[in-house]
Amino acid sequence: MTQAEHLDDEHEHEHEHEHGPLAELVTVRDWLRYAVTRFNRAGIACGHGVADTFDEAVWLILGTLALPLDRLEPFLDACIPGGERVALLEAIEQRADERIPTAYILGEAWLGDFRFTVDSRVIVPRSFFAELLEDGLAPWIEDADAVGSALDLCTGSGCLAILMAQVFPNAAITAADLSADALEVAQQNITDYGLEDQIRLVRSDVFSALQGQRYDLILSNPPYVTAASMDALPAEYLHEPRMALASGEDGLDVVRRLLAEAADHLNPGGVLAVEVGHNREIVEEAFPNLPFNWLSTAGGDDMVFLLRREDL
Repeated sequence: MTQAEHLDDEHEHEHEHEHGPLAELVTVRDWLRYAVTRFNRAGIACGHGVADTFDEAVWLILGTLALPLDRLEPFLDACIPGGERVALLEAIEQRADERIPTAYILGEAWLGDFRFTVDSRVIVPRSFFAELLEDGLAPWIEDADAVGSALDLCTGSGCLAILMAQVFPNAAITAADLSADALEVAQQNITDYGLEDQIRLVRSDVFSALQGQRYDLILSNPPYVTAASMDALPAEYLHEPRMALASGEDGLDVVRRLLAEAADHLNPGGVLAVEVGHNREIVEEAFPNLPFNWLSTAGGDDMVFLLRREDL
């Protein structure tokens, strides 16, 4: 490269910032429009807690700027300094090009009003149990204060164990998972909520490390994705731990073990509640003699089944 060419190259780099998103997008409103267009053109999949690309863009932008996620309107016309624009552009490009879930980019996810630290060691929290626990699984559990022991099996980030602790204040809660990495994340969340005295973490392959333990309630959001569905997953889900999603050809490898062993770990009258996504037909075909109770939520019906110990 000649000296003249070198100077031209330096000059070009010096002025790169004068064009493109970093120069032309100034306000939150500008960046929101840009992000939505970017996400639509990239064809991202919005399945980790938001419904569409607009909500995804709002979440990513407000989260990156450390602004409250429920108060977009007051900040729409706020000007964003240059340094923060760089961080925004990097986050948007990660989401669009690398298809990294927003929760991993921000390091946090939400279930209702509850915030959880997350990273790629755990799946992004999402569960129909978040709604079902709001009323303490009534009417199946008549008195939330009377629940003395509960198990969150396949706890992942610990999110459901933490929600259970809010709903069942007198329960000693065990949160179990096979993944040591997931349990590290769960420990951080449990510590953040100050629940170390109520929630005990156990590394366990389903019930293997829980011999002799019995509970009033066993709740599980286990791996349940079928082999065919795993092959068709959008790129975003491939950033999540495969062991937290896949469960054999028909998605029931873990569910079979749950149903085979749960009775030995439930107190009389105890309740087993399991989330299985869209697999109701598969579950009922595999266990035609079990009297499943299928629960309804605003997010979808028949995604969670419930059985009492006596049913098993």
